Amino acid sequence: LIIGGSIAAYKALDLIRRLRERGAAVRVVMTSAAREFVTTLSVGALSADHVFTDLFDRNDEHDVGHIRLSREADLLVVAPATADLMAKLANG
Repeated sequence: LIIGGSIAAYKALDLIRRLRERGAAVRVVMTSAAREFVTTLSVGALSADHVFTDLFDRNDEHDVGHIRLSREADLLVVAPATADLMAKLANG
């Protein structure tokens, strides 16, 4: 789950809860703008996993965390999908 920066970011917390209730393992990446609306602590508590906030995290690079994310994911959800985030994803 990629959480973008929008007032609707709080809805991602409910999405995480609902996915976990159905047995899904949820790994979360938060943009810096998303962290203005919801905390990594609340997201981490609901997802029961580490919350990724940077591409290269010094604490996670021993297992190359950013590559592990792409290899383990069956599905990618962007919520909320802000226009800015979608433009960045589309254009690199």
